Amino acid sequence: MAHLINPRASVAVSLRAVAAEPGWDEHSVYVGAADRDDAAFAAWVDELIDDARAGSPRPDGFVPSTNLWWVEGEQYLGRVQIRHRLTPFLREFGGHIGYYVVPRERRRGHATAILAAALPVAAALGIECALVTCDVGNTASRRTIEANGGLFQDQRGPKLRYWVPTGPTLT
Repeated sequence: MAHLINPRASVAVSLRAVAAEPGWDEHSVYVGAADRDDAAFAAWVDELIDDARAGSPRPDGFVPSTNLWWVEGEQYLGRVQIRHRLTPFLREFGGHIGYYVVPRERRRGHATAILAAALPVAAALGIECALVTCDVGNTASRRTIEANGGLFQDQRGPKLRYWVPTGPTLT
């Protein structure tokens, strides 16, 4: 059964294979994942884990983020990034939580499950209600957010903005 884990080097073979496939989203820190040797991969994993620490070095405008991988065994299926706080840019376009499912694993419920599994992690970080955004035309992502209790707030440019409770809601 698929679940979230902290990034770890034991997933290197699977992640490298996925990163070499057509349709791979080479987003930010994942650029070049297919080309990292074992030492570089292990160092990169350490960087992803360190990104959650407030004092870790990061580019201007970036905030501490918890990076988790969605795996089944050692098979990499996707990832989630939970940003610990919002900058003005993240409030408009990025939100607290961003998730990704590898192309060959899409349309199998992984995105909905990733977001559901990430919400308690966000709650533990003190985020009571997470801002999650998606592109206007991304119907699958919109459905994922709504399936996890996302409440539509508004559209800002090319993004739809939702607030998703991270813990139990009162009725």
